[in-house]
Formats: sequence, structure tokens, C-alpha cells
Amino acid sequence: MKKINLSFILIATVLFFNQFTTAQTKYELNTGWYCNPIKKTTADGFEISKTSYSLKKWMPATVPGTVLTTLLNNKEVPDPFYGMNNEKIKDIYETGREYYTYWFSKDFTETAKKDEQVWLTFRGINYSVDIFINGAKVNKETYKGMYLRKTFNITKFLNANSKNRLAVLVHPVDEVGNPNGGQGGDGTIAKNVSSQYVAGWDWIQPIRDRNTGIWDKVFIEKTGAINVKNPHIITLVDGVRLPEGPQQPATLKVSAELENSAATDVSGTIQYTLDGTLVTQKAILKALTTTEVSFPDFIMKNPKLWWPNRYGKQDSYAIDIKFIADGKTLDSEPVHFGVREIQTTWNTHTQSRQIAVNGQKIFIKGGNWIMSDAMLRLSKERYDTEIRFHRDMNLNLLRIWGGSLTERPEFYEACDKYGLLVIQDFWVSGDCNGRWVDPMKKEDQWTRRNYPEDHQLFTESAEDMVKMIRNYPSLAIWCGGNEITPSADILHSLKNEILPKLDGTRWFIDYSNSDEMSFNFKGGNGDGPYGIQDIATFWEERTWPFNSEIGSVGTGDAVSLKRFLPKKNQVIPQEMKGTEKVEDEAWTYHKYIAYGNTLKPYGTPTDMDDFATKAQLVNYDQYRGLMEGFSAHMWDWYTGTIIWKTQNPWTALRGQMYDYYLDPNACLYGTRKGSEPLHAMYNPVKGDIMIVNNTFVPQHDVMLRITSYDMKGNSQLLTQVFTYTEPSSTRLILSLKDKIAALTAKEGLFLSVQLLNLKQEIISDNFYWLADEKGNYSGLQTIASAPLQTSAKKISYNTIALTVKNNEKNTISFFNRISLLDAKTSERVLPTFYSDNYISLVPGEEKSIELEYENLNNIEAEIEISGWNTPIQTLKIK
Repeated sequence: MKKINLSFILIATVLFFNQFTTAQTKYELNTGWYCNPIKKTTADGFEISKTSYSLKKWMPATVPGTVLTTLLNNKEVPDPFYGMNNEKIKDIYETGREYYTYWFSKDFTETAKKDEQVWLTFRGINYSVDIFINGAKVNKETYKGMYLRKTFNITKFLNANSKNRLAVLVHPVDEVGNPNGGQGGDGTIAKNVSSQYVAGWDWIQPIRDRNTGIWDKVFIEKTGAINVKNPHIITLVDGVRLPEGPQQPATLKVSAELENSAATDVSGTIQYTLDGTLVTQKAILKALTTTEVSFPDFIMKNPKLWWPNRYGKQDSYAIDIKFIADGKTLDSEPVHFGVREIQTTWNTHTQSRQIAVNGQKIFIKGGNWIMSDAMLRLSKERYDTEIRFHRDMNLNLLRIWGGSLTERPEFYEACDKYGLLVIQDFWVSGDCNGRWVDPMKKEDQWTRRNYPEDHQLFTESAEDMVKMIRNYPSLAIWCGGNEITPSADILHSLKNEILPKLDGTRWFIDYSNSDEMSFNFKGGNGDGPYGIQDIATFWEERTWPFNSEIGSVGTGDAVSLKRFLPKKNQVIPQEMKGTEKVEDEAWTYHKYIAYGNTLKPYGTPTDMDDFATKAQLVNYDQYRGLMEGFSAHMWDWYTGTIIWKTQNPWTALRGQMYDYYLDPNACLYGTRKGSEPLHAMYNPVKGDIMIVNNTFVPQHDVMLRITSYDMKGNSQLLTQVFTYTEPSSTRLILSLKDKIAALTAKEGLFLSVQLLNLKQEIISDNFYWLADEKGNYSGLQTIASAPLQTSAKKISYNTIALTVKNNEKNTISFFNRISLLDAKTSERVLPTFYSDNYISLVPGEEKSIELEYENLNNIEAEIEISGWNTPIQTLKIK
């Protein structure tokens, strides 16, 4: 046997290890924080930041998090999302800023070896801060601005014994605003470069501390003399591509900033490896400067492309950008990206902007997004869940509303994963920034038009935001603001300087309902309406050709409502004789938007549970009708629509497909149905049957089958025909208006509209319930019971297969809600993902539904099924 030279192996291992130990080490400071209000703190930052100073009486702090989050977690305040609890918490407008000014402190262990640099990064603090480490002040210049990242070289501040203390004094926003009930309160919240919703809006009550705190992540990072930062990836995909098959090459442009913290120049090589190819660029970095270095263009052969949801896969790549000098890696920066190109053109027929990805036009089906949590309790897991819900709704875009924030990298990671394009607004709104006369505002329009007060801080924050999120393929469009542009000088900086220099690949809309996005031929605001609408309006009344905001209802079911409404407030929120509201403080406080007379055709609700059940029927119909109506006029009237809004970061009673607790309501499944990529649908006004093809390929040999069912379950085949549709198109097949009118006259009707392939597999299954000639659902009110046969089997650690069957002797089993429960508590398990829900089954029909929860091994799961005419049942899982 040949002897192994252990000495050689040891030396080689040490050399290999040394080459990479100076490379980047990065970790988060997210535990072990303590805080204390400035009013109760006598020491200054120099003293507090010494490890000898006692933090014994300080409160455990939540970082990342806000002051209010910390107070809630320490049970110092009640849950502001429940009932009227928010009224029990002191508002900063009444207390003054000092009340919510807090010291935050954390001990950490770290040292710097020779030639190492240690960096402290704050990804978001609200609003202005003083930073101390080990008895010394770190930031010589004022650090303020909610959206501005800051990195400090703290090497010289570290103690030799590795025991260190960080102390941060966080001040609230400079102008806290009067939360007087206006949109953004009295508007002065917009004087800051921060989110405007915190002073209250029509979907949320004021956030009492205005989100003061170290609200985003804090990192420690170790490098050599060179810090690689702000990489920039541009992918160019020419021509018109298809998701499948071999691809023509794409071009990759890569650059990065290299910060030299040494007192001498450093020469070396910046490099990355992709597809087995090493790409390098030599660089000479001047002392104490930051230099942007660009690589030679890289031609990617047969690239895997990134596509929006339901159009193709969301493939991605990862590279490590390294700087190497004298054989040592001084730093490396990982970056993920997708290969795709966004294009926009003006559609002269619709008079609106048309979006394309990789040369293929995309009909936009979007939702407006506020933020994940109004108290900024943000997490990768919650982001993933919420974006997955939007993927499951068959949507392909989210717009980040301008009164909120720059969404976090974890949000964009989820959008990359699930294929949601993103419009990112900057931080202004028509309400606060002066578009309209508003008696609730403190200052006039001329004054508000110049908000925020610090324009330089706004543009500096914008530059940093662009650098933070520009590499995500999901980011498709920049937007100057919500319903108004920023002031002229800021707009000029964004449009003509910042974005061309730092990005240059995405469309910039000057504001959300601008004529350059959607020509306003109707007058008015250019978006909306907001609230319940007759389904006929979606089909027959032409609105703005790329509507940036439309829709609003979204009350959850009774289980959802009882999570945040106290027992005394669990009432019917409105009279059924008209639209007059019952005065209930909690419903009003949580921003209920009336359903008007839309529930009355189902029978006057008897209690809150009955109200909420009937609301789900309206929810489903409303959002299916919205998406179908816009799709019916694809490329004729419209190039897209964006629902206002699809989620709530607070326990509001409007504009949501799932509640704050991540429990979906029928809006989600109505939107999902109406947004199917290949979809057969019924126009309730004209009686037309249409097919929508939102794919890039023609659909040949598709069978359209239309069947009616009466209230006893008797069926009648109305038509069955083979048909064909062009790619990305809408096709009218036939009209059944007279026939359906005759069948519905007495007590209404069920209508099944299906598409089948040549294997006779159902590829679109759309089930309508139609009112009688008086507009009432009289048949539904007397329909017989239809119990289901059910079975459920666990097929993996996180998935259950549920089978439901309706006996052929039954009538229709209508509108069944499926819920996954914890058998020990009988509470719904959240979040659970359902392959379908609120389902109906005709006589003899069997359906299979999959339920997915993160880890079924951690609970004793059971399933509950309840429907309009289906007795509630609970079943065990095999």
C-alpha cells in the first residue's frame, strides 16, 4: 500500500483554508437585544455602550422590529389588531416623540484579525439614530431615513477581548402627523421620507409609534481590505422566445462596487464562475475609495429563462463575485438572478402600455400590495406564504403601493420563486402630497406638493433602494408614486439620473394612474371604482385600459371574523333593507365596506355567521366576474388590471383574498377561477360563452361542454363542440342567452362550463349559479340537502389527498368550504394551501383536492367540510 504524506495534506489543507477564511463572513444580529425608553435612561450612549454598564432593568427587545412590537411582546400594550384595543394605546401625536424614543442595545462577540475588516449594516431604521460601540460614537453624520441602508466600518471600535456592546438611540419620525381620520391623517407624516399609512388610511387605523425602531435586519460582515458590494446584473434576451425547447443565447452584463478600506492601493482580480466558465477582470483600487468595476459581457448559451406565473418556469442562477489579490480572496458577494428581459410598448388600440417578457406580451392580472404586516413583523416565511397565495390565484403581478415601503429582499425572493412581476412605487401619494383639496389636511396643496422636506434624503434613499432590489427578475416596473408624481426636482432625479444610471432596463411610470400607463379617456381619477359592483359592469362597461386599482370587498367568513371581533361585536354589520349601516364600533373601526343589497337575493342574513357565509358567495362571484370581464376584452379594451387590493397587513374588513392570519376566503378562489390560463366562461349580460387563452401556444381540439342543472340536480346538455383558440387571445364561441333565460326564470339555475382535451380530461371547470327572473336565488333557498361521501389520506409529510363524492341521487352539493383543523383544538391550521376550495359537485361527481401544510407530523390533523346545503362533517385522515 502506498504511504500517504500526511504533512503534505495538512499543509495543503491550511493553504486552502487560509485562502477562503478571509472571504466574506456575514451573520444577523437578531437575538439578545434589550431596550429602554429615553425618559427612563439617565446615561448617554458613551456610557451605555460600555460592557460594564448594566442592562439588568432593561426590557427584552424585538429586533428586527418596532417599539410597539417590543411593547406588545412584553405585554405592555394589548394587541392593537383585536377589537378596539388600538384605542387603548397612547398615540405619539398626543404623547410627543420622546415617549417612543428608545435605546436599543446588544452585546456581541467579534474581533478582527490582521487585514480583516468588520462592518455593521442596518437595512432599515425608522427614523433617525445615534450609534455607539464600546464607548465611542460610530456615526459622525446624522443617519436618518426609513428606507436608507447604512454600513459602518467598526473594526477600530472592537475590543481586543472580543466582548463588545452596540447601543442605538432611535428617534421617531420628525413629523408624526395628526391621525385625524384623513388618508395619512393631516398629511404631515409625508414631510418625512417614510411610510405614510402609519397615520391612518381608509383600510387601517393609526400605528401608535409610527413604526419607530430598528425595523429591518442588522448584519455583521467580515471582509479583507476590499468589500464587494451592490452587484448589478443585467440580462438581455433578444427576439421572441418560448418557454420550452432550446434557447438562443442571452447576454449577461455584470458589475459591482469595490470598496477599498486600506490606506494603500490594491491590485487584484474580480471574478465569477458561470456554467463552468471563469469570467475575470483586473482592477486597481485606489486607497479609501469605492470603484465600480464592470466585467466583459458574457454570452450565455441555451439559457434557462425566467417567466411570469403560468407562462413558464421561474429558473434562476447564482454566482459568487470575488475579489482576489495575491492569491487570497479578500471578499465575495453572492448574487442570484433570473435571465429575462422586460419590454414595454404602447398599444395604440387600447391606448395603454403593454408589457412583454422575453418578447412575449403578457396580459396583466395583478393585485395591489400594501405590506405584509402593519407593525413590520416581517419574515421570509410569511412573505413566501402570501406570494404563494397570489401565485395560486393565477395572478402575475403585484404593485407595491406608494404610501408604504420599499419591499424587502425576502419579498422579491418569493416573487422570483412564484413568478410575480412587481411594480415598485416610490414613497408619495396623492392624498398626502397635494393632489386634491382636502379639509383633513393641515397644510394647503402648494405646501404639500413639496413634501418631503428633505429632497436630498429622498433621492439618496431612492438610489440605495434601486441598488438593493435591481437584480431580482420579478422587479419589472418603477413607479414615481401613488396617484401623483413626486415634486418636479425629485421626479427629474429619478427619471433622468438615478434610474438610467443604476438600472436602465425597466419602464418608469411617473405615477400609478398616469396617461403614459393608461390613457384617461373617461375623466376622473383614472382608477377605481372601489366597492361592490354589479357583475354586469365588469363585462359591459368599459373602464380605463390599464386600471391600476379596482375592487375592494373581502370580508372573511365567521371563523375569520371571530379571531379579532369580540363577542359583543359579532353582529350583522348592515341593514338588509338598504345600505344603511348598523352602528357597530368594531366593524366601523376595522374599516368595513358595505355589501349593500347583494346578500339579500340569497335571503336576509339571520346572524353574523349567516351574513359571513352569504358574503363568501358574493366574494367569489365578484372577483371571478372582475377577472373574467377584463379578460373578455383582452387586447381590445384592456392590456391589464390590478385589483385594489388583495391582502391586508391589519385586521381590516375590506380588500383581501385572505385575512391577516393567512386564512383564505372565497375571494381567493373566485379570482383563481376567473384568472385561469385557459378558461371557458359565461357572460351573464349577453349570455355569451367565451374562451380565454393566456398561453403562448394555440389550443387545438378543445371540447367545450355546457350543461345546465336545475335545483333538483337534473341536467341538460346545452351544447358540446370542438373549438380552437389562438395564443394570448379571447374567442367568442356562441350565445345561449335565450335558452338560459328560459331555464332560470322560475328558481334560478346552475351552469357548468367546461373545457376538455382529447383524453376527455377536464382542463377548465367553471360552475355558475344564476338567479331567477326577479334577481333572487330562490332555488338556493329551498334546495334539498346533499351530503357528501368523503375520504382523506396523508400522502406525504405535508400533503393530504381529499376525495369528495356527491351521490348520483342527490341534487347539487353547493359551495363547500374545506378546512384543515387541529383535532386537539378544533381550530383551523394556518396557513394551509388548498388546490381548490368553495367547490360544488353535481350528482355523481367526484373531485380530488390536495391540502398542504408545512409539517403534518406536528399536528393531529382532521378535515372539516361545510357547504350551502351540505351537512357539516369532520373526517379523520388515514
